[in-house]
Amino acid sequence: MAHPLVYIHFPGTARQALEFYQSVFGGELSLNTFAEFGRSDGPADAIAHGMLIGTVELAGADAAGDERPLSTDGLMLSLLGTAPAETLRTWFEQLSEGGRVVEPLEVRPWGATDGQVVDRFGAHWLVGFED
Repeated sequence: MAHPLVYIHFPGTARQALEFYQSVFGGELSLNTFAEFGRSDGPADAIAHGMLIGTVELAGADAAGDERPLSTDGLMLSLLGTAPAETLRTWFEQLSEGGRVVEPLEVRPWGATDGQVVDRFGAHWLVGFED
């Protein structure tokens, strides 16, 4: 891997979150349960490791034991310029469903279009492009 990969600990919602991200971004999703990894520190059907590979790459698992689940204070996942403008608009709308728009997707004084959303799973996204 030639770049950092975001790895999120979810509070028991890893399967739903990673399947949601696959529905938004596409790509290949693999999910492995605690049972498959021989872990006994959580429910057998909890996700021990999940990976989304594609234009957007994410990894995650259900938090277990003393692991703390996702908190994004001071952190945004940036999608600036990662796809054509129309795709980024669609992603913004999909990420907003059940989430909270922090700043609407709009043209900024410097000429670029961007916006921020916290999705239904608590991830804070910065989406933007230049026309």
